[in-house]
Amino acid sequence: MCRWIAYRGSPVLMESLVAAPERSLISQSINAAEGKTPINGDGFGLGWYGEKAEPGLYREVRPAWSDENLRSICAQVRSRLFFAHVRASTGSESSRANCHPFAHDRYLFMHNGAIDNYDSIRRRIDTLIPDEFYHARRGTTDSEAIFLAALGFDLAASPASAMARTLKRIAGMLERANSAAHVHFTSALSDGENLWAFRWASDGRAPSLYWRRTDDALVIVSEPLDNARESWQEVPQGCMLIANGERTLTQCMNAEIRRAA
Repeated sequence: MCRWIAYRGSPVLMESLVAAPERSLISQSINAAEGKTPINGDGFGLGWYGEKAEPGLYREVRPAWSDENLRSICAQVRSRLFFAHVRASTGSESSRANCHPFAHDRYLFMHNGAIDNYDSIRRRIDTLIPDEFYHARRGTTDSEAIFLAALGFDLAASPASAMARTLKRIAGMLERANSAAHVHFTSALSDGENLWAFRWASDGRAPSLYWRRTDDALVIVSEPLDNARESWQEVPQGCMLIANGERTLTQCMNAEIRRAA
């Protein structure tokens, strides 16, 4: 499983979360505490919003701990909203196209988790992606497929509904193909202003997800960046966070899944 960070708040250097903390994302790339594996060495990526509406991306197949360019970029780039991700592949090849985050237009998306037995329904999942977005498919991951499928379910109108419809369709495909297989999903999504984070699994066992709010920032992480665990709140299973303006709301993802068409 992967590890990731999503930040929204006053502009900060990315190194303040990616490299500097005692349990920084770079540290978690070689010694994660709450993932299925402690090593997340199958590439990494940064996505950030700056002067333009569309996010910038830097992705690489080298392990995060061994790439000097990552530390250099994080020491120089300041952003009000950024994603960072270190990857542990669940089967797809290590390539830039398969590294997170993924971007399309103004949207940025990253994921930790997996679709069990993905290859058995991969072609069917691809049919969820409309033609207008399929040209953007660059890699072979289930994560990118989920993102592009959600865009096709009118992500701009309602990210929560679009993600719920996508996950419900995929869980249904798995159930019909193999009742023992499940979807495990924690993800972050942004349109450059708002931030959404999802924690859901079809068997109720989604990967870990935490958040911390300060006066001027929201940080969402796969696992805490320091040992002050009392300052981090766990996102409950089957829930999502919505950061809109100055508010951070927790809503039930399970309810969205049940309502999804």
